[in-house]
Amino acid sequence: MSQMELRGNFHEELDLVRDTIVTLAANVTEAIPRATQALIDNNLQVAQDVIQKDEELDTLSMQIEERCYALITLQQPMAGDMRAIVTAMKINGEYERSGDLAVNICKGLRRSYGMALTPTLRGLITSMSEEAVRLTRLSVDAYVEGNVGLAAALPDIDDRLDDLQADFIQEIFTAHEAKQLELQETVQLALIARYYERIGDHAVNIGERIVYMVTGEVPELVGASRSEQAEGFQESVENSIGAVVDSESE
Repeated sequence: MSQMELRGNFHEELDLVRDTIVTLAANVTEAIPRATQALIDNNLQVAQDVIQKDEELDTLSMQIEERCYALITLQQPMAGDMRAIVTAMKINGEYERSGDLAVNICKGLRRSYGMALTPTLRGLITSMSEEAVRLTRLSVDAYVEGNVGLAAALPDIDDRLDDLQADFIQEIFTAHEAKQLELQETVQLALIARYYERIGDHAVNIGERIVYMVTGEVPELVGASRSEQAEGFQESVENSIGAVVDSESE
């Protein structure tokens, strides 16, 4: 087989990797609103469907990883192509973890089944879900198009989801103080808000990888920095929950 034919086969395989990543991302964008529906409707069957379907996402993710390793091993890609493969592997992991977070939302429902959400909480959950889906879709668009501008804009777009999470945390504590939520329900909802926020962070991480793929510039790891800030926010939430527990035990 000639060198030209080898290169053609390589790019066909690379296109297949990209298309499989798009399929994985599409499944994730379906899982997020399904998990939200289960949470809002207290629907354990829908939650179980999301959990079981995650096996398909895991299988797709493994196929992507195996194809990327095969391309590196067998094709000896040049610098630009190597960036595309490395980016595909990194992005694959980000989408797979976002799928896991949709599953975690459903598991949070199972731990607090039967809780009554206030209209405000329902609205905030719906908004967080919509923003998480929007960020995930935009990250896919940026990847397929190699759109550096869109990829670089994802951190700013993610600010909306961060603000919604903060509003949601405040609202669940307000609901708890008004005896509208039990403590365990409050804890689970705080964790669920964190899951939505992390989906946004994964989209930001994907944007950074896309910039690297197109330009060769090493990512500044903005997503990682935002994750560290979110960890600090999460710690403050946990401390607040601990204070509530202490006050109720006195």
